Amino acid sequence: MPAAAAAPIIRCVQKLVLYETRARYFLVGSNHAETKYRVLKIDRTEPTDLVIIDDKHVYTHQEVRELLGRLDLGNRTKIGQKGSSGLSRAVSAFGVVGFVRFLEGYYIVLITKRRKMADIGGHAIYKIEDTNMIYIPNDTVRITHPDEARYLRIFQNVDLSSNFYFSYSYDLSHSLQYNLTILRMPLEILKTETIQTRQESFDIFEDEGLAAQGGSGVFGICSEPYKKYVWNGQLLDIVKNTVHHDWLLYVIHGFCGQSKLLIYGRPVHVTLIARRSSKFAGTRFLKRGANCEGDVANEVETEQILCDASVMSFSAGSYSSYVQVRGSVPLYWSQDISTMMPKPPITLDQADPFAHIAALHFDQMLQRFGSPIIILNLVKEREKRKHERILSEELVGAVTYLNQFLPPEHAIVYIPWDMAKYTKSKLCNVLDRLNVIAESVVKKTGFFVNRPDSYCSILRPDEKWNELGGFVVPTGRLQTGVLRTNCVDCLDRTNTAQFMVGKCALAYQLYSLGLIDKPNLQFDTDAVRLFEELYEDHGDTLSLQYGGSQLVHRVKTYRKIAPWTQHSKDIMQTLSRYYSNAFSDADRQDSINLFLGVFQPAEGKPHLWELPTDFYLHHKNTMSLSQTRRSYTYWWTRGVLNHLPLPYDEVTCTENRRKLIVKKFHKYEEEIDIHNEFFRPYELSSFDDTFCLAMTNSIRDFMPKNVGIDPSPFTVRKPDETGKSAVGNKSNREETVLQRKTAASAPPPPSEEAVSSSSEDDSGTDKEDEGAVSQRSTPVKMTDTGDNIKITENIVQSMKDIYGINLSDVPSDDDLTIYTRFVQLGQNQHKQDKSSQQLCSKHRLDGVINIIHISSFSQDNIYEVQPPKVDKKSIDIFHAHIQAGRGTMQPLVKEDILMYREYIRNRYM
Repeated sequence: MPAAAAAPIIRCVQKLVLYETRARYFLVGSNHAETKYRVLKIDRTEPTDLVIIDDKHVYTHQEVRELLGRLDLGNRTKIGQKGSSGLSRAVSAFGVVGFVRFLEGYYIVLITKRRKMADIGGHAIYKIEDTNMIYIPNDTVRITHPDEARYLRIFQNVDLSSNFYFSYSYDLSHSLQYNLTILRMPLEILKTETIQTRQESFDIFEDEGLAAQGGSGVFGICSEPYKKYVWNGQLLDIVKNTVHHDWLLYVIHGFCGQSKLLIYGRPVHVTLIARRSSKFAGTRFLKRGANCEGDVANEVETEQILCDASVMSFSAGSYSSYVQVRGSVPLYWSQDISTMMPKPPITLDQADPFAHIAALHFDQMLQRFGSPIIILNLVKEREKRKHERILSEELVGAVTYLNQFLPPEHAIVYIPWDMAKYTKSKLCNVLDRLNVIAESVVKKTGFFVNRPDSYCSILRPDEKWNELGGFVVPTGRLQTGVLRTNCVDCLDRTNTAQFMVGKCALAYQLYSLGLIDKPNLQFDTDAVRLFEELYEDHGDTLSLQYGGSQLVHRVKTYRKIAPWTQHSKDIMQTLSRYYSNAFSDADRQDSINLFLGVFQPAEGKPHLWELPTDFYLHHKNTMSLSQTRRSYTYWWTRGVLNHLPLPYDEVTCTENRRKLIVKKFHKYEEEIDIHNEFFRPYELSSFDDTFCLAMTNSIRDFMPKNVGIDPSPFTVRKPDETGKSAVGNKSNREETVLQRKTAASAPPPPSEEAVSSSSEDDSGTDKEDEGAVSQRSTPVKMTDTGDNIKITENIVQSMKDIYGINLSDVPSDDDLTIYTRFVQLGQNQHKQDKSSQQLCSKHRLDGVINIIHISSFSQDNIYEVQPPKVDKKSIDIFHAHIQAGRGTMQPLVKEDILMYREYIRNRYM
């Protein structure tokens, strides 16, 4: 099947306008090009029920205008009658978060502001900047309740403008490997799925007009989101079966960051996406361990995506990803915070001799990631008083019990390592040990890449490359299995360990794309510093969401190169975390429970703030005995072991096909045209909107500015280079920006003043101008006085910071002569006519070099330009480049292979 035969479906509801009358709300949604529209009708006369009508018809622009005109005309009141008239526009939006009800009527939550945060293959990822909650029933039917306002405040305490992300065409709840795997399903399966989809859900094919198009269409695929990482699933459930799927915009919570790595001008985008689980979600001390369904607290799936940004297409571009997971220890355990201690004692709440909770948790992981499941346990093992070791001993017993029923090749790998003990030791290097663990982990799991191994890897294979695990397919490599890292909080130690594993995987990803010659990256390189900053932002964000403060211990802390000022910051972060856990976490937990639908208010039911504990909200099956009991030996889901090491969610089976929406479009339909969606040729856009994504750049933000520095981002920089270039951390970068602003506002050096004075003074003669230049140049030489020495030093220092060069103390006479002639040439060009210029050149500018304009055009003036001629070889190269962007690669001829072998022989052998 050609790669272009399947494409992701782009939702045609991306711009929303809410119109209101006294009896109805009309939500009009359109695509970016505003060529297709859909309309929702929401009833406002029902005080407690939500009545939504979706005709599932695709309107044109003219049809929508006529519809709104008829609504406006039909809702106008008679002359002299009180009340509003016609149809009024309420608000503009970019998506629907969902519908929620407390004790009165329903609210609709709309996204009113967004910001582009990343781009993956032309698919934009947006961050929610602002939302608007609108009460649906009108005032005449509203039934007030005294506790409604309090529930509304609790719900709005979940700040939707803080790290919530969505995309119209890319499924953020799934990994890149999953999204590209379903796009490469065989054509026969897609045709079969299309028939099944028509029978089960006929409304999807309404108004597509595919019957007369024949076989010239392209299959569009849209997958059902992974509910664990969707945070507004409960808010959309009430309308999921009523409205068209284009209205359903799923939102994830966590982190999203993207940086640009420039490798000799070749752009490579490094993207980091963290998905927080919405199951058993909460704050630090209030949510520990796991619930009765195997969902653990603070479970986050972190994915790093590497793509060659020179080709933005899933079918023709090069993409690679690596996934790892963090989460609390999957046991029944908690910490009592009633005593207000910095480290409350750890208690095991329930005995679990058959590891029932751990079995449920690892069963989920086997379905999603395959095998092997690797556990990196970083909790303390040697303690004077038993605290963290309680969890380690219980987890070892659970893993040992579960492994005896699994096949040995798919057994859970358990790696205990006391990271705190190694940190205190002066003889041990923490990161070196982590690097060894990371190498073994990546070799077992492998990583995802959508391209076969490059020819250079086949011709010049690396030792570590041949030992790499995973699953090799004709179209590339698949990651099988995952690393699960945890400490007690899954914050500081976990983030450093994940960074080291991600750094090791990044080296393999770069090698697989042919960007480095060995799968190895060293510290103090621009690439690793850029990657480290991404992971620190990622760790700070997750730590704020779960613990209430930023990271206390960072990568520099474990490298023991953190500055002394970092200790005071660590103390402040510890105090902030303690204050948040003691005073504000309870309110945040109530907000999360209400937002996720864990608690649903109702009349005659205790209020959320009256509950002594939320234990039974998160452990619902403890209220009733289960009718079906899981086996204590065959603890995995049926069918999972048959496909290992591949994840069960990604294999082709009937159950997984039902999770897909497959439609057939014309090949030029906007719902699958990523090129037009990204570049927007149908609208007049500004540069501010087009280039709104300001990414961190390895050359601009991390490479030293000194002259003569190797521009490669994989070159190890010396400590003085990294320090003076001020790219090691954010504070140094801010100081650099401040220095540049100071230098820009400082008075210009004498030579610049000479240029400005000579260009601005047009009334004097050439002789006076020449004298002015010499007089302006004199103070540079007169550096005998102390003031002039200080001024010269300041000027040299500021220019060194800006341009990266050192100026000599005194210019030579030859340099001054050349500069004087340059100034005179510029003046004569603007002030004199041809005759005076000829006279000047004869008498006073005999030594000036005659500058001739050189152009590649044979005829170049303001009236006509003759384009240069291009030979046939250049045209063939250009056409080959265009075909490569469309996914058609030309086969290598014998001459190309011989030339490449000759290059390798001369370069490396």
